[in-house]
Amino acid sequence: MSEPLVLVGNAGAVRTLSLNRPAALNSFTSELHAELLAALEAAAADAEVRCVVLTGAGRAFCAGQDLADPMVAPDTTPGAAPKDLGHVIEKLYGPLVQRIRSMPVPVVAAVNGVAAGAGANLALCCDLVLAARSASFIQAFTKIGLVPDTGGTWLLPRLVGPARALGIAMLGDKLPAEEAARIGLIWQVVDDAALADAAAALAGRLAAMPSRALVATRAAMNAAQTMDLDTALAEEARLQRELGAANDYREGVEAFRAKRAPVFKDR
Repeated sequence: MSEPLVLVGNAGAVRTLSLNRPAALNSFTSELHAELLAALEAAAADAEVRCVVLTGAGRAFCAGQDLADPMVAPDTTPGAAPKDLGHVIEKLYGPLVQRIRSMPVPVVAAVNGVAAGAGANLALCCDLVLAARSASFIQAFTKIGLVPDTGGTWLLPRLVGPARALGIAMLGDKLPAEEAARIGLIWQVVDDAALADAAAALAGRLAAMPSRALVATRAAMNAAQTMDLDTALAEEARLQRELGAANDYREGVEAFRAKRAPVFKDR
């Protein structure tokens, strides 16, 4: 049997999903898409999972789309119809982005090497991005005559502002991890040898926190980007009403009063 394209590991309430095409820098094929989406769905459905870590096997996080995949490789036969890349986005990349952005638990990207094209935006879809110091991010789309996908056109301006986003997307230059952190594209850079431990520590910390509140924070901040202040305040009131009736709020207050560590269970 062939080795799985996504390796699944568990450590307490943390589930780690590792893209596993190291010889191809973990670039996407339709098969990898299917396995990753299934692994994310399984994590979302498992009540024991309270944080997910996404990383890559070998020396890369993800080099983006495998351009040799028959679904996207141009047919050079004279008169052949062009490949419908829009269909690929709708069928594969869109559902993957929507699943990550709607996970019922926090998602941490541990970027261990190059993250290019769709691989870069896959990482940026996650809630918090840790990167090894030697890692890099490349919006490689214009180099092959395309626009950023995998949520890139939505993510980049929100993360770094329209001027930087346009420069990063148009020029397609390699962005070292330290520069990515400096401009606010990612959360944090750590030494290469420390990445796995740092990701495990961060994921463990998130797993011990109130999952519903973390996920609601993500959703509220995303929604607020298109709201006026009054609407955002109303949404905050709605969320506080909902979360204030949940077990985690009561547990958090009781733990604070008792000067003990809380044990959050809602998900």
